[in-house]
Amino acid sequence: MTTTSNRPGGLTAIERRAAASLGAVFSLRMLGLFMILPVFSLYAERLDGVTPTLTGVAIGAYGLTQALLQIPFGMLSDRIGRKRVIIGGLLIFAAGSVVAALSGSIWGVIAGRALQGAGAIAAAVMALMADLTQEEHRARAMAIFGGSIGMSFTLALVLGPVLNGWIGVSGIFWLTGGLALSGILMTRYWVPRPLVSTFHRDAEPVPSQFRRVLADPQLLRLDFGILVMHLLITATFVALPLVLRDVAGMAQEHHWWVYLPVLLLSVVTMFPFLVLSERRGRTKEVFLGAIALLALAEFALAGFHADLAQIVPLLFLFFLAFNILEASLPSLVSKLAPAGSKGTALGVYSTSQFLGAFLGGGLGGWLLGAYGPGGVFALCGAAVTLWLLIASGMRRPANLRTRIIQTVRLDAREAARLEENLLAVPGVAEAVVVAEECMAYLKVVEAELDEEALDHFLWYLRVPQGAEVA
Repeated sequence: MTTTSNRPGGLTAIERRAAASLGAVFSLRMLGLFMILPVFSLYAERLDGVTPTLTGVAIGAYGLTQALLQIPFGMLSDRIGRKRVIIGGLLIFAAGSVVAALSGSIWGVIAGRALQGAGAIAAAVMALMADLTQEEHRARAMAIFGGSIGMSFTLALVLGPVLNGWIGVSGIFWLTGGLALSGILMTRYWVPRPLVSTFHRDAEPVPSQFRRVLADPQLLRLDFGILVMHLLITATFVALPLVLRDVAGMAQEHHWWVYLPVLLLSVVTMFPFLVLSERRGRTKEVFLGAIALLALAEFALAGFHADLAQIVPLLFLFFLAFNILEASLPSLVSKLAPAGSKGTALGVYSTSQFLGAFLGGGLGGWLLGAYGPGGVFALCGAAVTLWLLIASGMRRPANLRTRIIQTVRLDAREAARLEENLLAVPGVAEAVVVAEECMAYLKVVEAELDEEALDHFLWYLRVPQGAEVA
């Protein structure tokens, strides 16, 4: 991709447009998925054939199909084009929304939710983002993209109860289908079209690397963590709307009165902890502390959810810990993934996330029927405690950054020699040279990196203007 920046060191106009447009497309999809989270347990009571277990399965059903299909759809986008896969996925998602909107039985809604998840566009969106951004700007573009998704989650928890009072859950499903169709228009007319679409191993999975990534204990700890995180968010919202209505006595259209201030306060409060984590080198302490706080909040909800005076402060602690962890986990995956394996590590991580949502729905619904809301919150607390025990063995993550350098054509022997020489540069912790891609992937310690030595060594390998690349 060739672009010119209109401000030194910043994103180009095309990159900003790519981050904003793809963030909007994906956020509209996530908004549709999450708007039913705070209201569906109440709506499901009127559906034919409903049981608490099936209510939970309906909430989490999208996670199973998304987990199964997101990596294959990403690989398909390498063959037939990114936009085709994204548009096709959004059409499937819209069809699932229509099925759920028209269904009068719980089984029909489960089918609709599963079909929504089958429109698994996450990997294809990430690949298109990589096509449209330069390597040195990609992290910044991804941060904009990730922020838009976080905002969609917060907005969904507030809009869900409000829209439920106006148009009902079936209306929310219809609206969700409409949002998917608007995402198609955005993809077609607003998202830039890349000049060249290539494979990016920092953003896409490499099948030959799955065994290595799945055998890495540090990455497996993080995969288990995101699975637990989305298990508990789904399970918690199987029970929480019922608690607010039946125990705290709140009308369902007013539930957003609780969610909005709690979410906003938790977002503001989390930033000092993220600064302490990233800039003061306290990543492990903040990370483990947030997991412990999450467990405490869930166990406390299990025993104390009799009125709003108990529920609101505990929800603040819950969302504070959840937001810290949701922001920290992807960064930890990027730091701990081996050089050249970031895309594969993030693919496995995302699959674990969606699988957690599915498990959380089913287990949460079953426990709600068997033991009531307290049983759901207790399960979540136990799951997070297990995660805390597993996470406590993680090594302190080094402050590593990824550098990706495009090179001229190299044969296998030249690539191997280049790796050896790169590893000899002070501050270079890992180096992988992929000859067939004409790329060198580095993990570096910024504070220790000898930039002059690196530049002096690599100047003759950089691709000059007009040079032939793979």
